[in-house]
Amino acid sequence: MKSLERLLKDEAATIEFGEDLALALKKGDCAGLSGDLGAGKSTFARAFLRAMADDEGLEVPSPTFTLVQSYELRIPVAHFDLYRLADASELDELGFDEALSEGICLVEWPEKAEEALPAERITLSFTHEGEGRRVRITGPDAAFERIARSLAIRAFLSDAGYPHASRRHLSGDASVRAYESIHDGEPAKILMDAARHKPGPILQDGKYYQQLAHIAEDVIPFVAISELLRQRGLAAPAIFARDLDKGLLLIEDLGSEGILDAEGRPVAERYLEAARLLGRLHAALPERDIAVADEIVHHIPDFDRTAIKIETSLLIDWYLPWKRGLPASDTERSDYFAIWDELIDILGLAEKNLLLRDFHSPNILWRPDRLGLDRIGIIDFQDAMIGPTAYDVAALVQDARVTIDGALADRLLGAYRTERRLHGGFDETAFLRDWHIMAAQRNCKLAGIWVRLKERDGKPGYMQHMPRTFAYLQHALTHEVLTPLREWCIKAGILASESAN
Repeated sequence: MKSLERLLKDEAATIEFGEDLALALKKGDCAGLSGDLGAGKSTFARAFLRAMADDEGLEVPSPTFTLVQSYELRIPVAHFDLYRLADASELDELGFDEALSEGICLVEWPEKAEEALPAERITLSFTHEGEGRRVRITGPDAAFERIARSLAIRAFLSDAGYPHASRRHLSGDASVRAYESIHDGEPAKILMDAARHKPGPILQDGKYYQQLAHIAEDVIPFVAISELLRQRGLAAPAIFARDLDKGLLLIEDLGSEGILDAEGRPVAERYLEAARLLGRLHAALPERDIAVADEIVHHIPDFDRTAIKIETSLLIDWYLPWKRGLPASDTERSDYFAIWDELIDILGLAEKNLLLRDFHSPNILWRPDRLGLDRIGIIDFQDAMIGPTAYDVAALVQDARVTIDGALADRLLGAYRTERRLHGGFDETAFLRDWHIMAAQRNCKLAGIWVRLKERDGKPGYMQHMPRTFAYLQHALTHEVLTPLREWCIKAGILASESAN
């Protein structure tokens, strides 16, 4: 168990501390709140719950007489007050175990049921000190690190000139990054919390997956690509404050309106403008090295053979064993990777430029108060590489999160090609061939990612995209250059099983 102390100089500081911990605790956490009457336990709990609800007016009645008050929030929270508890065994009757399995438990007067509470719990001990109070935070390593991280974010905001900013959970994504909405009497800003990736298991050549796939391991690539895009007149977030070592960025909020309508359907006008933006971006000369700070230069990596193959391996390493219940045979693996080696050889002559890598609906914002391409806001581009320009077009036209029908797909490809013609030097035949290859590559990767998120990371919700992924893959494989891959998929039972659904 680790511990630290904080001086909370007044009630406002206690409320701020409650908000900070609301961004640190997660499902399964039990926090015991100890201290004399008036020490700040209830003030903390009220601030925690209001922050979790993102509702300053949330009624938070004392559970002194009811013993427990439950809240269905972003994460369910059960607020226990055990002052009147006669015996620790009564905790079972209050539904403590069920509440903890489903969410967070805040427990005032934990001393009343010491033996019935989890030994591996967080303890917040409040004591009076002057006009304020001092809190001692103790917890198991994993929870303690989350709390320390949240407090470090508060210090970062203070150093950036926003010491009393209101922090609210905004979102997380399929990676380890998290985002907060920051308010301080000004237009809202976004806090990106992206601690350095921890190395994974070595896969080949002494490298782990992030290294092989050239996935960003810190915030430096985001800073670099944001600067590059803004220099080119595109709407990427401005960066107001940064701590490159800690992986913290305070960035511009480009809005929340996306390129889908209220029912989650693609809005053609917005997708078409995004396709034109790609055409403009790919017509410019690529840049390799971007200065980020003194002696820090980000070199944009190539989407090379190793990166392409490590991504396509997700289909055979994750999807196939999950689908069939047994791993691919040595012959299947050898044939699969031989096919991709030949396709990558073909891509050797492809046009190459900056790839944003995940240019699809979750990462494209719509700014209706702007004009032209400035209406498109771009986020989540830290994994940008230099590679076949057809990749980003495939990501947009075959949006992984929403179905793009054939008619709209043709319009998007047409809009991109028209924009490219305006700038000259565009080989449309080669582009269409490369588009099919990149679409196939991306969907092979995604099929594996959806399973990996479910099986390894406990995020089964992404599996809803699997039928769409295979419908896109089947279309990508219609090009003659992909005949060997199509035949391999049929032989492996992949296309037959999915296309029958």
